[in-house]
Amino acid sequence: MPALPATLPDVRHTLLLTTVHSLHDTPNFLASPVSTAARKTTDSLRIVILSPFFNPPQDPREGGAPHAHGAGTADTSSSSSSSSPGISRTANWDDVQRLLTFVYVQATKVAQDMGNILLDIDVLLRGTAEPFPEQVVRQAERIFSVLPHNTALPVLPASLQERHEEIIALEPDDHPLHTSPRSPPPPPADPSLPPLYPVVALGGTFDHLHAGHKILLGMGAWIASEKLIVGITDDALLGKKAFKEAMEPLAVRTARTRAFLELFRPGIVHDLVPIDDVCGPAGWDPYIHALVVSKETLPGASTVHKRREEQGLPPLRTFVIDVISATEASVDAEDAALLKTAKMSSTYIRQWIVQSQPQQHEHQRRNRNRAPVASAS
Repeated sequence: MPALPATLPDVRHTLLLTTVHSLHDTPNFLASPVSTAARKTTDSLRIVILSPFFNPPQDPREGGAPHAHGAGTADTSSSSSSSSPGISRTANWDDVQRLLTFVYVQATKVAQDMGNILLDIDVLLRGTAEPFPEQVVRQAERIFSVLPHNTALPVLPASLQERHEEIIALEPDDHPLHTSPRSPPPPPADPSLPPLYPVVALGGTFDHLHAGHKILLGMGAWIASEKLIVGITDDALLGKKAFKEAMEPLAVRTARTRAFLELFRPGIVHDLVPIDDVCGPAGWDPYIHALVVSKETLPGASTVHKRREEQGLPPLRTFVIDVISATEASVDAEDAALLKTAKMSSTYIRQWIVQSQPQQHEHQRRNRNRAPVASAS
């Protein structure tokens, strides 16, 4: 693999390959490499984290011994690890959302500092026994890789093997500010918690899809085995949003949400439905098993639970996206400060569009007011 040249021109589409040897520690080695990839990309940055941790977990109904990676640590040098069952996705909820948050924050902050607010950033988790997203390889104009020390990259798919000579190796970050002692092992997981739930629901506006949305959507898809139901707020309820003139219409928000989910978690059903109240399908669908909410929308979960109770429906297991909790930090102090400065907000993006790109805003406004052309059936 070639080393990083002293001068490297920007490209539109970049792929960064990496792996992890533990989920219990913040992936500090990725900080500078992710920043480098973001600085050298103008349109889209795809970061693919390959690991046997992310293989489909063992179905407890099948019996057998516990899988090797249930605890989120593994000897990645093992030749049999690539096909081993993955971790319990519910038991490792906090570890995986910390991983996604850390990587998204590094890339988002760099993009914002450079004024590239609309840089499309995707962080994808792929098991070594799962199909690789080939479209990402085809689109990439440049491929980087970065590995933790003393860790090998899992076997690459054929499409990447063909471009092996193009892959530029980046050094893992050893800066003292990005080095922390190894975390203590987590407490044992709740044995009653299944590794996946068949049907999971979540909701949101998903305007100008950004890193915060993708963490929520990704974590919902991550713990679903069959279907993810996504309630998307209808246009009629968004009249009081700040900078509403730059708001994307429902059809655009739905299409972009679906495109991300199909990239992040193919193989399950993505049921995207417009909603006009806080509950959406979670308030009445008896086949939903789990609900994913952000810390900010946690009160809405209480409304959902109350409505289900009134209708005699089974309760939902609630999972919270809480990257910085009042009682337990999911990221360390330095990255918590970085998170606060990374404006993962649709309001921030709409304000930037209105104030910094008046021509683009006018074009968007005209498109909103233009009747869609009927397609042939």
